[in-house]
Amino acid sequence: MDHRLLEIIACPVCNGKLSFNQEHQELVCKIDRLAFPLRDGIPVMLESEARPLPQEEN
Repeated sequence: MDHRLLEIIACPVCNGKLSFNQEHQELVCKIDRLAFPLRDGIPVMLESEARPLPQEEN
């Protein structure tokens, strides 16, 4: 994941900062507890495609 992209991309739900989860290849919003998938290296920033994060997962 390009770190420059992480600086400019935001959560589509709350406009908050996202972090990259290398293990799951997802962009994570800790505020909304959503994980947005990457498909072929492209972030899918649709709320309907996001995976809700369990409480114990960051």
